Formats: sequence, C-alpha cells, structure tokens
Amino acid sequence: MHVIRLMVPSRDHLASLVRLALPVATVQVGFILMGAVDTVMVGHVSPRDLAAVALGNLYYFLTTSFGLGTLFALDPLVSQAFGAGDRSGIARALQRGFIIAIGLAVVSSFLLMPGRPLLTFLRQPAEVIPIAADYALVSIPGVLPFFCFVVLRQSLQSMGRVAPIVVVIVLANFANVFFNWILIFGNLGAPALGAIGSGWATMFSRWFMFLALVGTSWPLIRSYVRPIRADAFDFRALMAMSRLGIPIGIQFFLEFGVFGMIGILMGSLGTIPMASHQVAINLASITFMMAVGVTQATTVLVGQAVGAGDAERARRSAGAGLVVAATVMTFTGIMFLAIPGLLARIYTPDLEVLGLAATLIPVAGIFQVFDGLQAVGSGVLRGVGDTLAPMLVNLVGFWMIGLPVSLYLAFPGGLGPLGLWWGMAAGLGAVAIFLLIRVRVRFGRDLTRLAL
Repeated sequence: MHVIRLMVPSRDHLASLVRLALPVATVQVGFILMGAVDTVMVGHVSPRDLAAVALGNLYYFLTTSFGLGTLFALDPLVSQAFGAGDRSGIARALQRGFIIAIGLAVVSSFLLMPGRPLLTFLRQPAEVIPIAADYALVSIPGVLPFFCFVVLRQSLQSMGRVAPIVVVIVLANFANVFFNWILIFGNLGAPALGAIGSGWATMFSRWFMFLALVGTSWPLIRSYVRPIRADAFDFRALMAMSRLGIPIGIQFFLEFGVFGMIGILMGSLGTIPMASHQVAINLASITFMMAVGVTQATTVLVGQAVGAGDAERARRSAGAGLVVAATVMTFTGIMFLAIPGLLARIYTPDLEVLGLAATLIPVAGIFQVFDGLQAVGSGVLRGVGDTLAPMLVNLVGFWMIGLPVSLYLAFPGGLGPLGLWWGMAAGLGAVAIFLLIRVRVRFGRDLTRLAL
C-alpha cells in the first residue's frame, strides 16, 4: 500500500501526462487510421479483397513486430539521457538505432517472401491466399523506411518533441487516401488493383512518412545525426542495446502473435469470419492506439524523471498514466457496447460481415480497460529499463491462458468466432493483472538510470 500511495498522481503530474499524451495519441491514432482507411476502401471492393488485406496485414505485422519492439529500446535510453542532459547519450542511441534498424529490415524482408506456401500450410481460404501473399510482397520495399521512421519517432517522442511527428502523420493520411484512390479503384489512368493496390499505397506512404519526418525534424535531430560517431558502431554497445530491446521485440511478437493466431483461426473458419474479424479488430486497434499514446507518453515521463534522478516524479508519472488510460478506455468500451452495428457499417455494406462483426465489437468493449492497463503497465516498466518481466508476463497471459481459452470456447465450446474473442479478453485480463503486480514491486525499489 505504501508504494501505491507514492504513485498517486497530483494534478500537475496528470496535466503533464495529458499534454504529452494528446499529440502522441494523435500520432498513434493517425498511424492506425491509415490501416482503417485501407480496410474501409478495400471493403467496398469485395469481401475477398477485405479478407486478403486482413490476412496480408496480419502477415506483415507478425513479421515486423519483433523488429518494431526491439527498436523501442530507444524509449528508456533516449528519455533517460534527455532527463540527464546527456546530448552525447542521445546521439549514440539514435545512431545505433538506425544501425540496428537496417539489420532488422533485412531479416524481416526475407521473412515476408514465402507467403503462398506459408498461408497454404496454415489452411487459409484458397481464394484469399494469392492476393494476401502478393500484398505481403509489395510491402517489402516499405520495411526499411518503416523501421527508420520508428527510430526517429521514438527518439523525438523521448525528447518530448512530437510536433513534427503530428504534422507528418496528418500529411501521410492524406497521401495514403490519395494513393489508395488511384491504385485500388484505378483512377488517373492506373489499373484497378484492389487489395494489391492498397499494399502498394501503404508502401509508398511509409516512404513518405520517413522522408517527411526527416525533413520536418531536421533542425531538431541534425546535431544528433551528424557527425557520425565512431562509438555508434561499438559492437559491445550495440549488443547491449539489442539485449535491452530484444525482450521488448519478443513481447511485441508474443502479443501480435496471439492476435495473429486468432486471425489465422478466423481464416480457417471462412472468408466471412475473417472479414468480420478484420472490421472488429480494426476498431479495437484504433481505440487501443489512444492507450498506446498514453503508454508512450508515460514511458517518456518516467524515463526522463529517472534520468534526472527524481524517483518521486517517476512514480507519480507512472500513476498518472494508469489513471488516464483506465479513464479513456472505459469511455471507448461504453461506445463499443452501445453502437456496435453502427460502427461496423463504416467498414462494409455486406450484411453477413455486418452481422458477425456486430457480435464481436461488444467483446472488444468489455476488454478495453484491461487492454489499456496492460499497455501502460508495460510502458511504465520500459521507462525504467525493465523489459524482461513484461515479456514473460505476455508469454504466460496470452499463450498459456488466453489462447487455450480461445481454442476451448471456439471449438469444443461451439462458440466459433465469438469464442476466439472471449479468449482474447481472458488473456488481456490476465496480462493486465500480472503487469500491475510487477509495477508495484518494481517501483518499490530504487529507480536508477540505465548504463550500456
């Protein structure tokens, strides 16, 4: 109870969090909105194309999730260096981030190539496999700019410099709509490519995001990027940074992986369940991005406070993140419970897809608070450099509790798609509880800056 009292936030701590979380959440929502726009626009082509985009995106994010999470090692390194006023530490972390991103992009690109045999082995709908596999292939040129964008985004956020990211994500959404309009429907003389056109549009948008962020943030990052530091290539330091990031990468893979497994199981039930799942999971992803925005803001504030040697501010910033996330996700959960059919109609006019999606969306409404708390709990721990415990919690909560419950309810229990979603809810609840316990234990100890 003593630790909990230390984490009770004041009005100033809540205000500081909200000021940073609002633009960060805007970026996160804008980022996922690009995927939502893809889904909406392709959903007006056919259920097959909608299911193909769902499967192709699932394959892409499963493949890149490890790399994405590994680069989140920048969060504690840059935020703590910024809090300590260590400009050299920021430059070293940023430059090493780009080096690691290049290696991760090469590996992820190779893993995206065997789409057809892999999806066939996983018994996905035969009419969807060729389109989904080609969608993954055209996504490959966008992997490197995506990872480099993440390096810049995490570093800028960790320094509290989010304005350039907000500008870029707004422009990128307009660019994505334009590219989709041309390539999905065949406007301005281009061929109508359907789901494949959406894949090309997303790839172009990722290059746009990276190059635009370099341009808009150059005055802020120039002194950290140039000159290239010889110690940025120090092998032992790169390995130490990787050891910090790899548990986050595994954690991301475990989380994306269990949701991906649910998507694959949906695909095994048919095209309509897969398309309905895509509608519901996309809605849940949009609201989850608000929680992710709060999470990343909390990570930054906790890390900066630890770097500055202010343990009390770190604890109260952590408490502020948990309070704000629970409040926001309660509101979105009520919305999902109240108007599921109306929300589903945004995505597709198909009555079969609408009917099933409207039964899945309320389940998302129920697990919203757990989803927000587990995200912030993980981010709080990341701010102090505790990355191994969240990975283990994800393994237990999602794979040893959530997935078995999904399988039991969906197949022996006869609930089908709905059972798969109730299992996700059970997994999220378990992870949230375990992480909150870990936060209480970890923040009862000394909070000191990381050193590579």
